[in-house]
Order: sequence, then structure tokens, then C-alpha cells
Amino acid sequence: MFNICANCGEYHPDKVIVSSGPYAVCPNCGFKHKFIQLPLFILSGASGTGKSTISLALADKMKEVVVMDSDILWRRELQQPGTDLREYRETWLRVCKNISQSGKSVVLCGAAIPEHFEECVERRYFSEIYYLALICDDEILTSRLRSRPAWRGFTDEWIKEHISFNRWFKDNAHKTKPPITLLDTSKMTVNQSVEEVVRWINVKYLH
Repeated sequence: MFNICANCGEYHPDKVIVSSGPYAVCPNCGFKHKFIQLPLFILSGASGTGKSTISLALADKMKEVVVMDSDILWRRELQQPGTDLREYRETWLRVCKNISQSGKSVVLCGAAIPEHFEECVERRYFSEIYYLALICDDEILTSRLRSRPAWRGFTDEWIKEHISFNRWFKDNAHKTKPPITLLDTSKMTVNQSVEEVVRWINVKYLH
């Protein structure tokens, strides 16, 4: 939306943010564009921990936020060596930034960690990014992935990768900047998990 300056017409996602507005200031001509700066919520975790199921229920439960599944913008050609999917993530931040101008924060659901977003150019347009990762026991995760339809393509090797990602969150969530909140869904019903995610979002909003 406002990456293109309304005054000089130049394209600059790297605008200077002035908190008093807040304003996004064009580095080319100095034009100040007032915008709404809201927090962004990232709901992450390995496949099988409940992201898709919870996000569907969350979209119905919380009308004050916009729930988005990051997979809807995925294309195989984005898997370019050496890029770490940077353009894909910049695009998602740009989408979330523009949705935020309606006055609603976005809950973005997909496998992500803070380093994927915190260094992005578009990160500056959010007051905070909060991260919540769903985790579960390895045995439960394996069972969930093996029970998925064949078209999902979960081979033994792929399952091992997601088990490893699940363990990564358990071992590193407290070390990341910012830290990741963990929610263990192993013994929770979908409704209980959704209620915990709603509680987490509301606490961050009030904060």
C-alpha cells in the first residue's frame, strides 16, 4: 500500500518509522505517511502439532484479529538456494502490514522462527512480533503424521525432520530473540488449545 510514496512516487519499503504518528517517512523526499502500527502474532510449530486445526477454529473464535495461513502464498519456485525464503517472508509481512491498516492485527499461522522475520525490511511496520509455537510429544507427533492422507507425502524421512523441528522448539524457544512461547498440545483437546491461544493473544494485546 504505502511502499510507494504518495508524494514522489518512489518505491521504498525501507521507510523511516517515527513513533509519534506513527509515520512512515520516505527516505527520498521526506514525505510522512501516517499509518496504524499494530502487533503481529506468529503461530508456529512442526507439522502435526495442530496449527491448521487451531487456526481454523481461531478464525471463528476471534473476530478482532485476522487469521491467515502462510501456506496460501507458497510456491515451489520460492525455494531458491541461499535466500532462506526471504522474499516469501517479506511478502507476508507486507500483506500483514496492509491488513493491519484496517485496525486488526494478523495471526499468521505457519512454520517460522524469529530469525525468519526479525531481520526483514518490512518488520519495522509492526509494534511487536509475538511468537507462539505448538509442540507435542514425539510419539504423538509421529502418530498424527502417519495417520495423514497419502497425498500429504509424509515419508519416514520427512517425519524425522518434523520431529527434529519439534525438538528444536523445546530446546531453543527460551534462547531466541524475542523468545518463543510454547504450548504443548499433546493432551489437549482442540477447544482447550484454542482457548490457550486466545488467552495468549489477549494477554499480549493488553500488554
